[in-house]
Amino acid sequence: MTSVLASHLTVSLVPGRHPWMRRSPGWSAGFVGLVAFLVSFAWSWQPSYWGDEAASIMSAERSLPSLFGMLDNVDAVHGVYYLFLHGWIDLFGTSELSTRLPSAIAIGVAASGTVVLARFFMASRVAIGGGLIFALIPRVTYMGSEARSTAIATAIGVWLTVLLVHAVRSAGAHRRRQLLLWGGYALLLALGIYVFLFLALLLPVHAVVVLVLARRHPLWRIVVVWVAASALGLLLAAPMFLAGSAQREQIAFIGRRPQVTVSEAAVMQWFDTIPVAIVAWALIIVAVLAVFLRRRGPNQSAGLPDRAGLAIFLAWMVIPSAILLIGTQLVTPMYSLRYLSLCAPAVGIVIAVGVAALANNWLRAATVLALVAVIVPAYAVQRGDFGKNEGSDWRQAADIIATRATPGDGVVFDQSVRPSRLPRLAMRLYPEAFTGLRDVALTRPYSDTTWLWDEVAPLTDALPAVADLDRIWLLQYSGSGDSKRETDVRTLTLQGFHVAQSTLVNRTRIIEMTR
Repeated sequence: MTSVLASHLTVSLVPGRHPWMRRSPGWSAGFVGLVAFLVSFAWSWQPSYWGDEAASIMSAERSLPSLFGMLDNVDAVHGVYYLFLHGWIDLFGTSELSTRLPSAIAIGVAASGTVVLARFFMASRVAIGGGLIFALIPRVTYMGSEARSTAIATAIGVWLTVLLVHAVRSAGAHRRRQLLLWGGYALLLALGIYVFLFLALLLPVHAVVVLVLARRHPLWRIVVVWVAASALGLLLAAPMFLAGSAQREQIAFIGRRPQVTVSEAAVMQWFDTIPVAIVAWALIIVAVLAVFLRRRGPNQSAGLPDRAGLAIFLAWMVIPSAILLIGTQLVTPMYSLRYLSLCAPAVGIVIAVGVAALANNWLRAATVLALVAVIVPAYAVQRGDFGKNEGSDWRQAADIIATRATPGDGVVFDQSVRPSRLPRLAMRLYPEAFTGLRDVALTRPYSDTTWLWDEVAPLTDALPAVADLDRIWLLQYSGSGDSKRETDVRTLTLQGFHVAQSTLVNRTRIIEMTR
């Protein structure tokens, strides 16, 4: 698949008319969308679920009354996505393939929109290259293969920007058409914020779009209309802002992490590995130099955007990132790599401009192949068994339990790690493997609470539940406080158990303890 994609990408960025590009613009945008979908979908079912996906799946599996009760207390900003996933799971089940499929579809939609948007400012071949490069960016292939809302929000963000460009360029059109365009912009903006609160970061970028494109029209009139449409969208999304503010302690974990430096963000924000970042940033620099330093004529002959056009996509790359980085330093911790995923379409377009600006076809082809070559290892890691969250292995741990445990055995989970890494989530995500086992420490299942996770008691308070057990399976997070101190092992040893065998999966240790 990667070799086919590389060949199409090389063809699209080499000047000249190519047979598959002679079709209608809609056909080529649809083709790029299909390729992007396939890249994100391929082997997306291979890695085990991880903590954020656990929040998605467990929330979506609740009854609607239970889900609304939870959203009133936590995760309201993800409520629309959870409601969507609730209906999706009812239709297609909870397998990794099923629940990650909507994100892969969304990446396809976003890639199509990327081509449509880029065509406003540059040649079709460069726009198509931008859509294909977007599909390859490691941050994109990651979010296109996980059960979270980020990919859907990115698709909305791209098409919201397409709609904005249409609206600004239709400033002289019939009033009814303008009303439909600007009304649609307001509604789509509100929907995007309900899906992903940080989509509001696109508004400063859209201000740049308006200022750049309104040069041929009465500027003040277009600015006023855009401000009014944006205000309407924000007003419609006001409940989400209020819910996010009320539950802002949810992102307090960001403040407990080491602060991200600019150099770390330059690698991890979109590119995942240093080799990918080096090639990508080199091409971004080439794009900037080619457009801003060359005279107008050569840019047009190469199909490159003018300075104002490239400035829009550079603003899309820089402004949201700068807001979060500066806000983290001056106001409160708010920077997270995932929040900047919605900038990836602009990154793909600017990289494509850099490739197209190179001196000759051989250099362009070699650069595309180099870009694909450094991306493939990152892609392979993402699609491995432990490709999520630095090695989540809950499915593999559940498979071992399903093979070795028998009904009537007990199961105890390490409780000394943060909630999103609790080994007990293996039981909630892969419940068939734990059928018939006694959850020793459980006091109230998550579906009966207004919180994301189960309520559990310390093992020392649950010892009466182990009195009639002959075998207990202890699942620990490798390197956790409990696993280092062997607290639960010692507690069970005092109850007459001993370690029969211990198996390390990847970062989950499964300890069989028998009397």
